[in-house]
Amino acid sequence: MAGLELLYASQAAAAAGLSCPQDALLCFVHWQLVTHRYRALGTGDQPGPNERKSEMLPAGWNADKDLYTLRYKSTDDRHELLLKAIMVDSSMILNVMDCGSKQVADLTLTVADYIDPEHLDDFHRVYKNVDELETRVVTGIISPLGAPQEKSDTKKEPKPEKKVPLPPASTPDYDPLRIPPRQPHGGRQPSWPGPLDPFAVGGEDLDPFGGRRGGMIADPLRSGYRRPLIDPSSGLPNRLPPGAVPPGARFDPFGPVGGNPAGPDPDHLPPPGYDDMFM
Repeated sequence: MAGLELLYASQAAAAAGLSCPQDALLCFVHWQLVTHRYRALGTGDQPGPNERKSEMLPAGWNADKDLYTLRYKSTDDRHELLLKAIMVDSSMILNVMDCGSKQVADLTLTVADYIDPEHLDDFHRVYKNVDELETRVVTGIISPLGAPQEKSDTKKEPKPEKKVPLPPASTPDYDPLRIPPRQPHGGRQPSWPGPLDPFAVGGEDLDPFGGRRGGMIADPLRSGYRRPLIDPSSGLPNRLPPGAVPPGARFDPFGPVGGNPAGPDPDHLPPPGYDDMFM
């Protein structure tokens, strides 16, 4: 409770002093507001002349023992509070309003639960259940209105940029503009099974986690047999003259390309139900 003892001692030594238990209780509430970056401006509902923010209680704050009226302002000047403490029998009703947003928070405290009236002159014995009192004040009237922030908190420090380490320039054949080659499967080439391996057929379907290759569907492009060259003159009575089809050009032949080519055929993967006459 740093600062509360000095505040209590200064008010006890003042002319008005701390003459009743509710004075000691409101002194604690004031200390909590100061701890949460609020400063007292003065007493009454309306501002007075030459007001300035202070950590001390203003003069005449406990002139009325049944109704305390204090005004506060946050250190960041964003919140101004009007605090009224009303005594009803043995309880103190705290009513706090944010003058800007008109938001209100209320809290009722039983004075005898937290103040010992027989030790008002002894700071070390006057307060009881301090942890509970602090929790109720903070959760009841301070947190609902939003605690102010320090001015340094409003400025966010820029996050440091992540730097990607580069290889030293002295590395042989180092080129910072070169794009590394893309290699599938972590740089490993797929290990296609040999076309004459009878145990590779259906390997992945039977053991999908074993790393074996070879599915139930045969891939004619990877059968292992050499594909025949396409003769552009197929289907013609005479051969085409030289140069009619440039080398490497994409060209559809006029007729069948051969007896039994290894390329894909429409009958390799017929659609489901293709032999159903009612489809």
